[in-house]
Amino acid sequence: MPRDSLTREQIVRTAVELLDEEGLDGLNMRNLGKRLNAAATAVYWHVKNKDDLLLLAGDRVWDEIEFADPDALGWRDAATALAVGLHAMFERHPWLVQAFGSHLFYGEGKARYDDHCLAVYESGGFTGAQADRAAAAVFTYVLGNVLGASATVSLTMRLTRGGKDAEAVMRDTMEKAAEVAARFPRLRARLDAPAAADYAGAPEETFEYGLRALLNGIEAERAGVPS
Repeated sequence: MPRDSLTREQIVRTAVELLDEEGLDGLNMRNLGKRLNAAATAVYWHVKNKDDLLLLAGDRVWDEIEFADPDALGWRDAATALAVGLHAMFERHPWLVQAFGSHLFYGEGKARYDDHCLAVYESGGFTGAQADRAAAAVFTYVLGNVLGASATVSLTMRLTRGGKDAEAVMRDTMEKAAEVAARFPRLRARLDAPAAADYAGAPEETFEYGLRALLNGIEAERAGVPS
């Protein structure tokens, strides 16, 4: 594809697809050019470098989150819907979670989401720094909740590229982790339970439970209820 027929939108959309399939390690101008049927040099006419491309791709995916209307739902349900939408977006794009550790993301997509978050909390009576803290606390909780799944996706990609059986490596690792956990009484009791889950697995509805507890605490603090 000639450079004059490429658009930034095409490049960014294709970069997101590449990142979803191959992770951060798979993003480079050569791989991207192949997908676009264009020379890598043609991409540089639209983006400065790989970091610039990652920044654009990272901002684009924020537009996937549907904005809940606090006037129609109430601030609690709207805040919950936003957090669930953010969690789902991170799960679809685990590379973004990983990239937060080494890149500073900004752009209209993220700013639009952040602005709506503040509007949701302000509709619930949070003002100034209260709204800032509430939005930041929920964002941090969601990000932390998806870190494990994101790391698993990244590790699986890396093992597969290295020619290893990712499933076998994961299974062996969990068996070793369970052996260590069995030395401790409370962990051993859970491992020995008839319906025991994988040692590294979280109980069902953990995200929902934590989000509900966090919003309860935020609401109580706003109302001046002693903790």
